[in-house]
Amino acid sequence: MFTGLVQDLGTVERVLPGPMTTLWIRTALGAGEFALGESIAVSGACLTVVERTGDTFRVDAAPETLRRTTLGELRSGSRVNLERALRLSDRLGGHLVLGHVDGVLPLLSKAHEGGSLVLEIGLTPELAPLFIEKGSVTLDGVSLTVNTVSDDRFSVQLIPETQSRTTLGQRAVGERYNVEADVIGKYVARLHAAHAPAKSGGLTVDMLRLAGFGTD
Repeated sequence: MFTGLVQDLGTVERVLPGPMTTLWIRTALGAGEFALGESIAVSGACLTVVERTGDTFRVDAAPETLRRTTLGELRSGSRVNLERALRLSDRLGGHLVLGHVDGVLPLLSKAHEGGSLVLEIGLTPELAPLFIEKGSVTLDGVSLTVNTVSDDRFSVQLIPETQSRTTLGQRAVGERYNVEADVIGKYVARLHAAHAPAKSGGLTVDMLRLAGFGTD
């Protein structure tokens, strides 16, 4: 479990392809003190520390992880957002993040507004019902608030601090993000699908608002 608050911008040192793709990542988080087997979010994907030495650590990405995330696009020198797993004593400054990527979605546009950067992200029909205005979303492991949402896109706004401490603002239009929808919304959608009549039409944004998720 994570919060979506990035603790460090790590650098991929080595990528070793094979049955399991191996990533060696350099970090300022004190990798030598990582526990073997602990979880760490790498650009939004929950991975397991399997080796560490000095200021680098190793994780293995299974084929399923590569199919569902952008981790297969990483190369030596790539920057990644890093967050160690949440402890029960930690402050929950972002929102509850599982590190389970729901989709890989493209950046449609980016524009400056004041000192902030507005990103518009493409949205698939499968994921659209999980998004509401002023709800939470995770992009590449970063907890953000949904500014606007429509059937095929949503937008978020990056303050200067987020721009400087994460990789989000460095993406070009057409590049993709690892996206995780709010876990509460996913459970609501699942429960509704299980109990709704067959011809109810499924979960809608209006239904979520009536249930108290999000604000007008």
